[in-house]
Amino acid sequence: MNSIENLQWRYAVKKFDEHKFLSEEQVTTLKEAFNLTATSYGLQPVKMVVLKNKELQQQLVAHSWNQQQIVQASHVLVLCIPNEITSKDVESYFKLVKDIRNTPDKILNPFKEFLVNDIANKPKEVLNSWMKNQAYIALGNLLTVCANEKIDSCPMEGFNPVKYNEILELNKQGLNAVLVLPVGFRAEDDYMKDLKKVRKNTEEVIIEIS
Repeated sequence: MNSIENLQWRYAVKKFDEHKFLSEEQVTTLKEAFNLTATSYGLQPVKMVVLKNKELQQQLVAHSWNQQQIVQASHVLVLCIPNEITSKDVESYFKLVKDIRNTPDKILNPFKEFLVNDIANKPKEVLNSWMKNQAYIALGNLLTVCANEKIDSCPMEGFNPVKYNEILELNKQGLNAVLVLPVGFRAEDDYMKDLKKVRKNTEEVIIEIS
């Protein structure tokens, strides 16, 4: 039951301890967990900025609905999607598959051609929505890993992506910020720290079909 106990321990931190910082090992664990996140077709159309710069964190507070967790946190993880995804990205993925698994082209090509055509024929807004969904999958994975590693976190949608892109110079990399996750350690005086978790009964959210 450790996983359930850890998820019970987790909550969206309202105040981080500004004097506590993640170890390099913990940061590496989060990076690896992000990279191992499941994504549609395995294409990984999402990247993560790992920010540990108090000056930049302070600048971002004003563009995060003044949520102080941004500057209090040990690190701020920013999940981003590319401004566009093209057949070149699909080609790169299948090259990686071939390099790692040595899979013959005759096996890879049918699926590769399907994905190339599928992406080429989808409108940009549909592809953007699909890529953003991948970022949410990554966020869910990170929240669970944080809980299991006893790292506190606070998932955020409330921020100005345009300003984040500008301050973190994501535009120069063809990226757009979609989700933010400050991580660190809860402050002893966080008013939410000892409150009971509010959830519906399991029977209300689970539908069992035998």
